[in-house]
Amino acid sequence: MLRCAVRLAPSSCGLRRILLPRPAARYHLETPSMDADIHNPMKGILLKVLSVLVFVCMATCIKAAGSDIATGQITFYRSAFAMVPILGFLACRGQLRDAFRTNNVAGHVARGFVGILSMSCGFYGLVHLPLPEAIAIGYAMPLLAVAFAALFLGEIVRLYRWSAVIIGLVGVLIITWPRVTLFDEGGLGSSEASGAVAVLLSATLGAVAMVLVRRLVQTERTHTIVLYFSLSAAVFSLATLPFGWSAMSWTSFLLLMLAGFCGGVAQILLTESYRHADMSTIAPFEYTSIVLGIVIGYFLFGDVPTAAMLLGTAIVVGAGIFIIFREHRLGLERKGARKHVTPQG
Repeated sequence: MLRCAVRLAPSSCGLRRILLPRPAARYHLETPSMDADIHNPMKGILLKVLSVLVFVCMATCIKAAGSDIATGQITFYRSAFAMVPILGFLACRGQLRDAFRTNNVAGHVARGFVGILSMSCGFYGLVHLPLPEAIAIGYAMPLLAVAFAALFLGEIVRLYRWSAVIIGLVGVLIITWPRVTLFDEGGLGSSEASGAVAVLLSATLGAVAMVLVRRLVQTERTHTIVLYFSLSAAVFSLATLPFGWSAMSWTSFLLLMLAGFCGGVAQILLTESYRHADMSTIAPFEYTSIVLGIVIGYFLFGDVPTAAMLLGTAIVVGAGIFIIFREHRLGLERKGARKHVTPQG
């Protein structure tokens, strides 16, 4: 995987202890081993696309539920009902008991807290922005994760990927600029402007959560991380009960329940997709969500993509795909280098 390059100053002690690895640790995003399953890239791609479709359905349900529901209330239902398919799936595979075993409660709590903040900001932005715009701004998360991995994990990020990150963030700026300028016209109360800022903040916090997951996968199982995140997210969001929760219509309740169920199913499909194909093979299919977002946004919510949104999205997607294939190439080079190393001693 990527080697260390940038270290935090010794004074940044608290966050550094959580995020920085021990010297011998090597970091990677944990994916289920393909050794136990037949390597089937087409099946992996299909599962990935299905996970994207279900995630977009989740976002659609949340947006359709309405903007008059408190964000914490939305987050609670999304997290609580996601546990239903997750627990059922783990029980069917005989992994339920092991999933609750952990030696890093603090790590799960930190990941859950940051993750719930990211989710809440994202949901707030989702109900105030056109669906495809919210999806496109969210693409900033993997770009920022590259930068944070260099800063907090000490991974090497060289010129090509730094350039892609910067170009991709320029694309995000192109998407958000027409919305952010509404602050000047409508003040801080402009819902579209605050929604754009919220989604961008969600992407930033989501990138921090990705870094925390990179730390967790060294000692924790994938299903343990997924389960504890849903559990901690439900608990943290329940704490917002005194702050604006209100009675909902049956329609809104069913939509939020379906959103949570979809979130859990999508997570299962995503995890399963990595059993059949390499990450570099299926990761680019994440960007199919923008196509789905545009179609659903147009037919269900009357959202018409703007020229700025389409241009910015093209730039962000291009930068993201470049980073994916660049990491894949570096991985192949490292594998080749290891094969030619002469054993010593």
